[in-house]
Amino acid sequence: MGQDNMREYKIGILYTAIAYIAWGVLPLYWKLIDSIPAVEILAHRIVWSLVFVLLIILISNKGKQLVTSLKEIFKNKIKLVGIIASSILITINWATYIWAVNTDHIIDASLGYYINPLVSVLLGIIVLKERLLFWQGISFGLAGIGVLILTFQYGSFPWVAFTLALSFGFYGLTKKLAKLDSLIGLAMETMVVAPIALIYLGFLHNSGVGSFSGASFDVKLLLMGAGVATALPLLWFASGANRIPLSVVGILQYIAPTISLLLGVFLYQEHFTKVHLVTFICIWAALLIYSFSKTKLLTSFQPKFTKDKSLGA
Repeated sequence: MGQDNMREYKIGILYTAIAYIAWGVLPLYWKLIDSIPAVEILAHRIVWSLVFVLLIILISNKGKQLVTSLKEIFKNKIKLVGIIASSILITINWATYIWAVNTDHIIDASLGYYINPLVSVLLGIIVLKERLLFWQGISFGLAGIGVLILTFQYGSFPWVAFTLALSFGFYGLTKKLAKLDSLIGLAMETMVVAPIALIYLGFLHNSGVGSFSGASFDVKLLLMGAGVATALPLLWFASGANRIPLSVVGILQYIAPTISLLLGVFLYQEHFTKVHLVTFICIWAALLIYSFSKTKLLTSFQPKFTKDKSLGA
């Protein structure tokens, strides 16, 4: 690797790691305004994300690119449906995450983002017709066992974890199919749902029950800053992920749920039982196997009858 390539690689690692660290500590941010209803926080997050992203687009002279992309989207029905779908999915994801953090379900949220990579692979198999390696199949089995243990022990399905994992998994799929610049894509997605968010906030204000008008200056700044907290990690991630291999991104992505899990257990004292431990061990083992599934370490132990049917075989 040349000196310039090594420099780009290090910058890529730095930006990507910072993005995942930011996502990992995001519960700290939402906890600062946990007295405000999750739906109202979501509405502010959508509106101020759009404002912040549009400012960045103007500063970086990407206004023409946004206009051109909008014209192309309206001419292409598939891409238009993709943008609408991705905006709905990311809204569901944001709403669930904010609610989970502010109602003491951070552990469930972290479980969702541990499961998410496996959901993404599964969607790739089903939708994009990608093929499954033998050890990837084993990792899915382990993850499934962990989730089943948690479900049967508590008698209820871990819907928070799966809503986050599925919404973000499908969101990633729609983004892959739409093939838009991350900044432009986020602007379009927030444009779709921002009118609804504005109507909702206007209704709250006119009804005299909105939190923003009567809030302290600090809380107002936090609500407005939700746009910055949303957009900056995405920009860091986009800048970093373009400089490093996808396999490295795949390893770094576990930084965020690990930080969230530690925050939930040690800072916010959420209940972490032996059943949770068993479930997480299954998920961690599954992710470890999945991460090494294409390396010589495991492919050398892969049954012969699966090699011809696997990716990269």
